[in-house]
Amino acid sequence: MQKSKIGLDFGKVARARKTAAGIAAQTQKFEERYTTVAVERTLCRLVGVDGVNDAGVPLPNVLVDSVKERGVLSEGVLFFLGNAIVETGLPPQEIAEKVAAGKLEITDIAPRETAQTRAALQPYIDATVEHIKQRRAKRENYIKTLGEGAQPYIYVIVATGNIYEDVVQAQAAARQGADIIAVIRTTGQSLLDYVPYGATTEGFGGTYATQENFRIMRRALDEVSEELGRYVRLCNYCSGLCMPEIAAMGALEGLDVMLNDALYGILFRDINMQRTLVDQFMSRVINGFAGVIINTGEDNYLTTADAVEEAHTVLASDFINEQLALLAGLPEEQMGLGHAFEIDPDLENGFLLELAQAQMTREIFPRAPLKYMPPTKFMTGNIFKGHLQDALFNVVGIWTGQGIQLLGMPTEAIHTPFMSDRYLAIENARYIFNNMRGIGDEVEFCEGGIVRRRVREVLDKTVSLLERIEGEGLFAALEKGLFADVKRAKDGGKGLGGVVAKGANYCNPFIEIMIKVC
Repeated sequence: MQKSKIGLDFGKVARARKTAAGIAAQTQKFEERYTTVAVERTLCRLVGVDGVNDAGVPLPNVLVDSVKERGVLSEGVLFFLGNAIVETGLPPQEIAEKVAAGKLEITDIAPRETAQTRAALQPYIDATVEHIKQRRAKRENYIKTLGEGAQPYIYVIVATGNIYEDVVQAQAAARQGADIIAVIRTTGQSLLDYVPYGATTEGFGGTYATQENFRIMRRALDEVSEELGRYVRLCNYCSGLCMPEIAAMGALEGLDVMLNDALYGILFRDINMQRTLVDQFMSRVINGFAGVIINTGEDNYLTTADAVEEAHTVLASDFINEQLALLAGLPEEQMGLGHAFEIDPDLENGFLLELAQAQMTREIFPRAPLKYMPPTKFMTGNIFKGHLQDALFNVVGIWTGQGIQLLGMPTEAIHTPFMSDRYLAIENARYIFNNMRGIGDEVEFCEGGIVRRRVREVLDKTVSLLERIEGEGLFAALEKGLFADVKRAKDGGKGLGGVVAKGANYCNPFIEIMIKVC
């Protein structure tokens, strides 16, 4: 039996986990019966369809829109692509180009036997699966031969808007000591129902997530990894309206970490809750197979809700995200569950409340590389005070054995901080991590003290909340604003991104293959 430093009641933890599993199972029953335009576009990309038409519309969008307009999206785009391959003898890319040029309508082709169309698609499926396996093997070989930084991984962001300038910033950050480089997406990309194409040099508050940009940055980080003799991971975002598509692009180009959470998209982007939960399942299947660590978005809840009163909602969401990820075949070692407390400098014993939350989360999810976020809500214009807050945050991170530490820094609000400020932030973290590395093994917390009382309070509230959600359903919980004090329309009726279509999402060939491997 695992020994707790904080007197954690593992019986209640098991109860919470069982309840969260019930919530996830309810949600999965819905997800298995539906597909979405994003899932279908992902399938197009995974059989080799890429590029844009004369108007700049991505060919996966062209193909899926042609099927959707005929009212047969629920049949699945691969059904029609398979028929077209048999009929024309052409590969999926050339079929997509003919559809874009108005020379072929794939829904008009007489259907073939399932075995025949599956055989026609199989070489393209096999080629993509093998490519993703090779990308994963390349990462694993780098880690084996070069090694990597110790956890908590030092995680910093770049976001100039220009991928080539991002490369300069990212390599500089790696040389300063960063272990993970996150390329922030341009503002609003999560609400685009297509993925831009090619290398981009103009973005606002970030850089477009495109497959070519992924390729450019991964190559740059491979170069600096070899220079430093230490593997540097690359992070981007497969959330929003193109969640599974971007997951596929990241898998193909060797990304290591992806922010990936449907609940974040529902709460903070008002995306259709039904659609995004279906999209999330497909994206997590891909991430699991590719060995990509996902980061979830619970740390954002407390930017709109009170940290003291609503801390249990963060933990409840972690439990639900864990169970949804397991159903998608994603192992615990790839679950960067998000959490933070938002240390309020004016709150008496706020540091101890944060320490309690972080240690509790670490003990509940012992195998997960937890993602720990800085206390941004209470940052002020006083950068010196902010730097001290970041130092306290780093103390908690190393004390409680977090896996991924997103560093706060004085000019972080502009998303591409001054290189000198990034250096100060990394120096801060490395100094604290080195000097306090063993503290978690040395300290236990006294019975009846602030930390243990707080743990019991939060866990009790978490169990109650999860049992309420299991009784009402996740969609109803989101409607009532049980997370982040943000209410969303029941059944996703008013969310962005349209409705889902009944279809055999669970039976698509990539899910069949990838879940079996995971």
